[in-house]
Amino acid sequence: MRSHPLAADVVIALALTTVALLLGTESADQGWPEPDALGWTLVGLVNVPVVLRTKAPVAVCLFSHACWAVYVTAGYWPVVNSLGPLLAVYTVASLRPLRVAAACGALLAAVWVYAGLVSDSSNMASVVAQAVGFPLVLCRFGSTARKAAELARQLRAEQADRARREVAGERVRIARELHDVVAHHMAVINVQAGLARFVFDSDAPTAREALGTIAATSGEALAELRRMLGLLRADDTPDAVGPAPGLDQLAEMVARVGAGGLPVTLTVTGEPRPLPPGVELCVYRVAQEALTNVLKHAPGARAEVELTYRAGEIAVSVVNDAAHDGRRTDGKGIRLTGRGVNPDSVPPHTGHGLIGMRERAKLYGGTIVVGPRREGGFGVQLTLPTSSQAARRGDADRP
Repeated sequence: MRSHPLAADVVIALALTTVALLLGTESADQGWPEPDALGWTLVGLVNVPVVLRTKAPVAVCLFSHACWAVYVTAGYWPVVNSLGPLLAVYTVASLRPLRVAAACGALLAAVWVYAGLVSDSSNMASVVAQAVGFPLVLCRFGSTARKAAELARQLRAEQADRARREVAGERVRIARELHDVVAHHMAVINVQAGLARFVFDSDAPTAREALGTIAATSGEALAELRRMLGLLRADDTPDAVGPAPGLDQLAEMVARVGAGGLPVTLTVTGEPRPLPPGVELCVYRVAQEALTNVLKHAPGARAEVELTYRAGEIAVSVVNDAAHDGRRTDGKGIRLTGRGVNPDSVPPHTGHGLIGMRERAKLYGGTIVVGPRREGGFGVQLTLPTSSQAARRGDADRP
């Protein structure tokens, strides 16, 4: 039934229609007119649309109640067509917000009381009690079912996320092992290259053997690198195999964050110049993570991103004001390292995003300062040295 919900709804609709038909044949025994062609048609119109109850619950509920009201007005036994509207109200309560379910429950109560008035019931107190009790019970059970379904979806999402994290952790572990293997190969290549250069003129066979070892070892190292890259890029997302973002995409990323509701400005000082892809990626990811943290933990604040090109280094600063961040922590009750202290220190037990910032800065020999600002709000400041190749392209002689 869970695998084929439409089939389940078909079975339910057939069951309700069958029960309604059987009740219709008992109408004469209960002192009511036996349904004719119009009556049987209305029975079908009330119960058969239940097949679509999960696809359009509100529409099915309204249509079922309308046909039931016509059935009651025509003078037929109201009980015959009561099951379809009851199920329709429960379905709305299990799939839609409480206010929508309450409106449909009120509609059920109104038709129920109307049926009692039309039939000149001698016990209207009982009819009114049923008109109030049935919708309340249906809305209660339906709301409980909706909350249970939401919890089940959250649990499945958490389990899927946990599984992805475990896979990612295993990939990182394997990648570290492959890194050690590649590092070993490169060490061998370095030694053999030195040997070949030393004996190149005096011992040609040894030099050729060393070059052969270099060729074989470098081939193995390249194969291991391809395996490692394939492992790290293995993902279900389309962006997993795409090019790494750089500083030329920083303005676009800031604009996306601004469109998401965070007032943010980008300022670039110094003369932009080509930088190594790894350095650009590090700056981009740190700025992205910092803006994400502002979105999550300081709603309503304003953010400023400043990218600064200096001689021999590049810096990025992301700060937000104190609109909702006057006592900012990392979300776990740990106050982070602020300005005026050791710039290399980020608390070791903060969130994964801050840990990632620290590791990226460490990888490229940079420094990072993360913490509350004296003037209020929160800030992240990353400074990275540029490579010697980049310095020769003009940053070393810039003021």
